[in-house]
Amino acid sequence: MNPLRLPYGLPGVVAILVLTMRLGQAEADSPPAAPTKPGFTGTPLQAQGTWHIHDAHRPRPPVVVPGQCGTDKGPGRPPSDAEVLLGQRPDLSKWEHEDGAAPTWLMKGGVLQTGRGALQTKQVYRDFQLHVEWATPKDVKGDGQARGNSGVFLLGKFEVQVLDSFENETYADGQASALYGQVPPLVNAALPPGRWQTYDIVFRAPRFVDGNKLESPAIVTVLHNGVVTHAGASFFGPTAHKSNPPYTPEDAQGPLRLQDHGNHVLFRNIWIRPLKAYDEP
Repeated sequence: MNPLRLPYGLPGVVAILVLTMRLGQAEADSPPAAPTKPGFTGTPLQAQGTWHIHDAHRPRPPVVVPGQCGTDKGPGRPPSDAEVLLGQRPDLSKWEHEDGAAPTWLMKGGVLQTGRGALQTKQVYRDFQLHVEWATPKDVKGDGQARGNSGVFLLGKFEVQVLDSFENETYADGQASALYGQVPPLVNAALPPGRWQTYDIVFRAPRFVDGNKLESPAIVTVLHNGVVTHAGASFFGPTAHKSNPPYTPEDAQGPLRLQDHGNHVLFRNIWIRPLKAYDEP
């Protein structure tokens, strides 16, 4: 049997091995290949340990066409990804009374007038951005809590008060944009009666662990007519009159509810954007 013959002889083989090792080391020491998308590779991990700083592979946020604010001359326009709950058409198909009956409130020209019995959405929600436009009568009747009283109940349980609070004295945690019975607004941003007003609300539902243990309360940020009246405020529990009911696991989701308090109040241009976690498709 002939002995194995190495090409180029032993010195040549050694030279090839050394060259190969040097090339491999050079590749290891060289910077990472440029990403195919804008961004970087090889940067440190961010604090949460999921994505790198300026990560080229991190999902880009979806594109949304912004809406427009409403005025006394007409309602605003919702952003492109919003679910319109109350628009220009006389369509209340997304609403029902608390007992499941069809809506009896009057809808005309894109404006909804309060009627008998609260109205709520058929759909339930958790975390969301909500826009509501509302107005109380120009011809003032009553005072205090009997003047343009209604409410926006988040998840059907957590109330942001609706009230004519322009030059109308009442208790602090009962005026317009208060977390009713719990937290007064930071300021009174009410417009005169008859003017269209806006609520822009960002809401995070309460969280529960181990089935029924409260992990974090309901948290809300409210802008009344573009002015911050609550910045990350917590609800102490569900809204109730003159009482403090505790949280229960049933409070984790629910509908949007408009209150009937026996007063004349108008609503228009209501839309909602359910909120997802960062990087969630």
